[in-house]
Amino acid sequence: MTSIMKGLVLSGGRGTRLRPLTYTAAKQLVPVGNRPILFHVLDNLRKAGIKEVGIVISPETGNAVRDAVGTGQSWGMTIEYIVQNEPLGLAHAVKVAQPFIGSDSFVMYLGDNFIGSGIKAYRDRFEKSVAEASILLKEVDNPSSFGIAEIDSSGCVIRLVEKPKVPRSNLALVGIYFFTPAIYQAIDRIAPSWRGELEITDAIQVLLEDGGKVLSDRIESWWLDTGKKDDLLTANTVVLDEWVERHIEGEIDSQSQVAGRVRLGGGSRVVDSTVRGPVVIGENVLIEDSFVGPFTSIGNGCPIISSVLEHCVLLENARIEHVDRLEDSLIGKNSVVLKDHKSHQAYRLMIGDDSEVLL
Repeated sequence: MTSIMKGLVLSGGRGTRLRPLTYTAAKQLVPVGNRPILFHVLDNLRKAGIKEVGIVISPETGNAVRDAVGTGQSWGMTIEYIVQNEPLGLAHAVKVAQPFIGSDSFVMYLGDNFIGSGIKAYRDRFEKSVAEASILLKEVDNPSSFGIAEIDSSGCVIRLVEKPKVPRSNLALVGIYFFTPAIYQAIDRIAPSWRGELEITDAIQVLLEDGGKVLSDRIESWWLDTGKKDDLLTANTVVLDEWVERHIEGEIDSQSQVAGRVRLGGGSRVVDSTVRGPVVIGENVLIEDSFVGPFTSIGNGCPIISSVLEHCVLLENARIEHVDRLEDSLIGKNSVVLKDHKSHQAYRLMIGDDSEVLL
C-alpha cells in the first residue's frame, strides 16, 4: 500500500523577472500551451499519486491563484491555501506550511518549474529509502548560476553550494524536493542568507552535516525555470512541439489555410488567413487577414487583425492589429498592440495586462 505523501507547491513570490506582466498576475498563472504553468505542476503531482496539496500563496496574487485552481476537484485533489506574508525564502515557505504538512513526508514543487517527465519513480525511490531528503538534479552549462550539488558514486549528496564561483559540479538543483519532517528541525537552525532569506539549500546542508542521508536523481528530460520571458517562451515551444495534436472545433473559411498540428477552440474563426502549427488557439478568437506561425499560443477572446505572429504567447483578450511582424513576444491579458504606420520591422515585446501599445 502506498504511504501518504503530501504535496507543497510554492506559488508566492513577486515574480520580478517577469515584470510588467506580474505586477497584476501570479507568474505561476502565466500560460504555457494555453494552460497555466501551475496546472502543469498539479498534473504532475496527480500522476505521482499525490492527493493532498498545500499551495503557498502571497497576499498580492493569492486570490488569483485561488480563483484559477479552486478546491482541486479538477485534479481529484484536496487543496489547502497557505499564505506567506513576505517572500522570505523557500525554507521560510516550508516553515509556514508546517501545520498543513504535520508528520507526513512531502514533495515540494516550485510552481514555476517545468519538467518533461513524471516524478512518481522519484517518489517511489525516496519512500523506499531511509533518507531524510531527496533532490532532483540536471546537468547545466552554466553551474555558477544555480544551486549546485556534489554527489558520490551512489548518488548520495555530499555538499550543496549556492551559485559557486568555482563549481565542483555541473549538477543544478531542479525545483522539486522530497522531505521527511526532519527538514523542520534543520530549518530551525539556519539563519537568513545575504539575501535576507531562509535558503532551503542551507537547511539540506544541515541535514548532511548531522549525518543525514540525502539522495539525488538526475532527470533525463528537459527542465525549464519559467521565471523569465525567454524561458517561458522556450517552455511554450517545447510543450507545443511535444504535446499538441491537431484538433479543430472552430471555423476556417475557404480562403484560409490551417496546416499541421493546430488546436482551434470552439467559437474561434480563421478568416482569409494562414495558420501553421504547432499552434494552440483558444475559444472565441478571431484571426483575420493574418499569418500565425509556429510555436504561438493565443488565449481566449483574442482578435488578431492584419498581423503576422510567430513564437508568441498571448493571454486572454489581447488584441493585435496591423503589426507587420510580432515574434518572441509575451502579451498580457486585455492588452492592445496597434501600429499606425507602414514598416517591415519585427517587434519583440513583453507587455503587462491591460496595456495599450502604439508602435
